[in-house]
Amino acid sequence: MATDPVIVLGGGLMGLAIAHQLARRGEAVLVLSRRRSEAAGFVAAGMLAPHAEGLSGPLLELGQRSLERIPAWVAQIEADAGLACGLRPCGIVVPFRTTAERDAYPTARFGQVLDRAGLEREILGIGPDWQAGLLFEQDGQIDNRRQLMRALERACVGLGVTFQEGAEVLALEQGPTGALTGVRLRGAEGQESSLPATRAVLACGAWSAQLLPELPIAPVKGQMLSLQGPRDALQRVIFGPGTYLVSREDGLLVVGATSEPEAGFSEGLTPAGQCQLQSGIASLLPAASSWPPMERWWGFRPHTPDEGPLLGPSAIPGLWLAAGHHR
Repeated sequence: MATDPVIVLGGGLMGLAIAHQLARRGEAVLVLSRRRSEAAGFVAAGMLAPHAEGLSGPLLELGQRSLERIPAWVAQIEADAGLACGLRPCGIVVPFRTTAERDAYPTARFGQVLDRAGLEREILGIGPDWQAGLLFEQDGQIDNRRQLMRALERACVGLGVTFQEGAEVLALEQGPTGALTGVRLRGAEGQESSLPATRAVLACGAWSAQLLPELPIAPVKGQMLSLQGPRDALQRVIFGPGTYLVSREDGLLVVGATSEPEAGFSEGLTPAGQCQLQSGIASLLPAASSWPPMERWWGFRPHTPDEGPLLGPSAIPGLWLAAGHHR
């Protein structure tokens, strides 16, 4: 077995998950991260929703297989970290304005059919525009921002994974044969250096194509907000058109998300984006419009043309891909 460490480029959810599994297999692992707070894992709402998203084909199959494995994976992390990950198999409701829209939904065959009375039973206070729905009991959520990311980091540290925060990867270095030989870094104070590496995983999310321009990955900006609701106000996740509402166990309501491919890497909130979210809240769960606001934030999803992830060996010997995890 090779004795040099595996370098994980990116300290987001994918990078941490891979580092954790490698460390459990006895590998030495170093995680390089420019600023882990910008990772999509700290931004997303944490829905586990291959059925509610209306996926189809290989992407649906991948989502279903992943959903089946998540409980055992989470249990492993919790055992290694001594922390909860916030997994909730709470079910997700997709509301529709008409029964025709409901029946035509790509994953309708996997859901429980709801009429207006059924919607009101599952979602107390749902807006009057919604006349039909699908309940996907098998879908759920995980509290990635507050629990999963922290637990993964703790589990990694406990298994000996080392972290280099503030390290921006500028370039990949290759030898005469084209194989990976190292990475070029810029440190937190601006100094540049080379780090030898013969085994690495590219998990830089929306920034992955900056290191490998041939990767078909582009950023899609998303804006979100959260409100503090009553603890038991919403038992299900609501996945509406353009807006979703994800309620945590303590009543925190996470609201997302805009989808702005034209924004590139432009940072910051916009009035139009926040207006979209507020309109979605008013339509889906009117009472929540008066709940106290907690946070507003934005981030960047890594988007691929078919919305599927890029996984496995790259064209550069020694470099593996774990990128393009859009939703």
